Amino acid sequence: MAKIRITQVKSKIGSNKVQKATIEALGIKKMNHSVEKEATPQILGMVSKVSHLVKVEEI
Repeated sequence: MAKIRITQVKSKIGSNKVQKATIEALGIKKMNHSVEKEATPQILGMVSKVSHLVKVEEI
């Protein structure tokens, strides 16, 4: 599986609680924090739900 780096680039203030929970579930703690995850269908689905808040890079 390919790895991806997910970085929060926009604040989650004003987002609904489902989007906030998705950011937390991805392991992102605060602005400009990055995590590296395997590019599984589950992770890619979570990223697509908060794509307006995060930046995704393939590693």
